[in-house]
Amino acid sequence: MNTIIQFDEVSKRYDGGRPALDRVSLEISSGEAVAIMGPSGSGKSTLLNLIAGLDRPTSGGVTVAGTRIDQTGETGAALFRRSRVGMIFQFFNLLDDLTVADNVLLPAQLGGMRPAEARSRADDLLERLGLASHRNAYPERLSGGERQRVAIARALVNRPSLLLADEPTGALDTATGEQIGALLAELHRSGLTLVLVTHNPDLAARYASRTIELVDGRIAGAATRGLQEVAG
Repeated sequence: MNTIIQFDEVSKRYDGGRPALDRVSLEISSGEAVAIMGPSGSGKSTLLNLIAGLDRPTSGGVTVAGTRIDQTGETGAALFRRSRVGMIFQFFNLLDDLTVADNVLLPAQLGGMRPAEARSRADDLLERLGLASHRNAYPERLSGGERQRVAIARALVNRPSLLLADEPTGALDTATGEQIGALLAELHRSGLTLVLVTHNPDLAARYASRTIELVDGRIAGAATRGLQEVAG
């Protein structure tokens, strides 16, 4: 498999304090499903932000899909995210003053997709994710699981090759979290590379084929296993 994410001796410090990441080196292959685990403050979200180009390392190199994202300017990083990376967050990060459909359409509009194509793509995703009847609703009227599915549709509208999920089930009840986990597994099987940050070892075991554990900004362990099939 081709390497899609590579960290070379990456460190990140904020305001001169102890490193959030400390000389981390790792590779993630295209098509993998990888879980990043560790206690609070271990550097999990920092790692995800560096992959997305939302942050820059203090030292070391970050290469994503052949691009040295750490050496790319803000505009270039934003364009890269729109075309190559989908992001899902624990608390959804939807815009409450936009409808479901407009939330999903926004990245496509920012990315310059033709309006007719963007609407068609958004409608298809809303249908696939069981949200077609909510397309004109506002996020505050939806359940947590429905809002997370809107966030997933938004992350997918530009057809990214890489999906980053930061605690995507953390704000959901157990049953709804299972549904979102199963959906992420289905997306991975369709060809997406998935990097999943989670505190939940069951989620990691069921939906990722490899787990990387971070402790105090360093890789403390890694485990590889066969990806389990998810019923339904």
